[in-house]
Amino acid sequence: MEKEIKKLCDEYEGGTLDRRNFLKKLAVLIGSTAAANALLPLLAPSRARAGLVPADDPRLVTGHVNYPGETGNVRAYIARPQGEDKLPGVVIIHENKGLRPHIEDFTRRVAMAGFLAMAPDALTPLGGTPDDAKKATELIRKLDMKATLGNYNAAAKFLKTHSISTGKVGVVGFCWGGQMANQMAVHSPDLTAAVPYYGRQPAAKDVPKIKASLLLHYGGLDKRINKGIPAFEAALKKASVDYRIYMYEGAKHAFNNDARPDRYHREAAQLAWKRTISFLVKKLKT
Repeated sequence: MEKEIKKLCDEYEGGTLDRRNFLKKLAVLIGSTAAANALLPLLAPSRARAGLVPADDPRLVTGHVNYPGETGNVRAYIARPQGEDKLPGVVIIHENKGLRPHIEDFTRRVAMAGFLAMAPDALTPLGGTPDDAKKATELIRKLDMKATLGNYNAAAKFLKTHSISTGKVGVVGFCWGGQMANQMAVHSPDLTAAVPYYGRQPAAKDVPKIKASLLLHYGGLDKRINKGIPAFEAALKKASVDYRIYMYEGAKHAFNNDARPDRYHREAAQLAWKRTISFLVKKLKT
């Protein structure tokens, strides 16, 4: 039984199991739902803390939508505050593990800050994000990147023209999604603001195409991604792009992913969150 419980915990920590299914399977192993709930904080403390906005929070309207993309209809998770107020849109782009619970949680957090937030599943053309995170990473490599970028640009257009949208749209992306956010800044005419977290930088020759304001987050220990910063910043300055770079010392790549205790850096993630929301409010709500 101990091995089975450890396997479940690893899946929960890695984001391949959501809370409901984790508890359901744990209850089967140990005999009752009550016992599973009691053990949860001890077995998977980082994930127990990770869900900051419950999926059924009554302050939000959440669900899934299909919007027209370059490859056909794309499935996405969407969240907004209750009410009929017009809201700016924010596209949330997941890492190379697909649309996982912690990204849906982040989407709800952005919605709680007063935005129409939507997280497309980049793997929709390949059947959607699988439960196995490793399989998702393998599938990400098989995507047509030009078409995938087209799907994300279509997401920005979808939010810009949404019935409750103010017409202003931003994007927040993580890791692989940070790279895609940078590419959206280059290629999407519907974008006002972009917040790439530790994303690979676009080619210097493409930087003059950027019209959106940028907020760039990097982990101090992320040598692979950080080596591209000097050339990117030089190109941004030369093109007079509105940008701000923050370096989080002691933080690794993927420091915002609270479902990965080996990467998560609480102080850096919380500070980056505050800066991100402040930036989005300034650029999209004024």
